[in-house]
Amino acid sequence: MDDLVVTPRLTVPDAELVERFSRSSGPGGQSVNTTDSRVELEYDVLASAVLSEAQRARLVGRLGSPVVVVASEHRSQHRNRVAARERLAARLRDGLLPPPPPRRATRPTAGSKRRRLEAKKQRGQTKALRGRVRGD
Repeated sequence: MDDLVVTPRLTVPDAELVERFSRSSGPGGQSVNTTDSRVELEYDVLASAVLSEAQRARLVGRLGSPVVVVASEHRSQHRNRVAARERLAARLRDGLLPPPPPRRATRPTAGSKRRRLEAKKQRGQTKALRGRVRGD
């Protein structure tokens, strides 16, 4: 097939991708036991020549190496090959995203503290009224 376009700046050559085919479970009609329609697509991040060291480190840290994707939801091998390539490109794209900014701890506002204490007092009063009724 063609090279795998991950982002506009990153294209993985077809030679770096390893495809394996096997029999898929599920529907398939008359050719279900003879067609190897399940596709397993493997990409070795450590051996890739198109990644920078920063990209390689980020992908290995998040996805490991090698990255393996399986597609078997379609009856035809070609459609499963296309689905596996799309899935691999999406995983690599997600793996290359920068990490989210760290969370900043915040304090509760004065109003939220006041509302919380008022709600606790109201619950306490409600429970206090549940006591035993005295018949003096």
